[in-house]
Amino acid sequence: MRRRHLFPIALCLPLARLAWAQQQPAVPEPEEEDTAQALPHYKVSAARLQAAVAERFPLRYPLKGLMNLDVQVPQLRLLPALNRMAAEMVVLAAGPALQRRHQGTLEVEFALRYEASDHTVRAHQLRLARLQFPSLQPGVVALLNTYGPALAERTLLEVVLHTLRTQDLALPDTLGMQPGSITVTGEGLTIGFVPKAR
Repeated sequence: MRRRHLFPIALCLPLARLAWAQQQPAVPEPEEEDTAQALPHYKVSAARLQAAVAERFPLRYPLKGLMNLDVQVPQLRLLPALNRMAAEMVVLAAGPALQRRHQGTLEVEFALRYEASDHTVRAHQLRLARLQFPSLQPGVVALLNTYGPALAERTLLEVVLHTLRTQDLALPDTLGMQPGSITVTGEGLTIGFVPKAR
């Protein structure tokens, strides 16, 4: 008995177009874009990204015996126009140098990269957007801002936002493909698969 449809029909057309394109002379730019869009891809929703990053928080960072900074769960935002993401976190400051607990916000932007060794999508190229504590004296805020970039890096640099499972990669692997581009969209991420380098 013959088995049919061993892999989804949705992948057949893109792969056929890819094979055809490799045998054809150069074509106008719009058609090249269409071919790129037809390559297999994998989508990750914003909700799944938020759930993954929440597993690592809250975090506490002591500042030389002066105070502790407790960083709460980041709220992620998608920035499709920049192909980046942003995160806003509530930061609670308390300790010997302060009379009471103060609440502030830490905002960062970051790009994404794929780590092939463990099949993860990670935050990298972090940029501190803002660290604010409205109820603190300006001098204390200035001190905290000197720690801002380090705090941003310790909080989110290389944080795993998604892990591709073995079954997610099994079919592309048999077709000689691997994760390539990561595109931030209005709904989440689109991970494009590209032919493996020979």
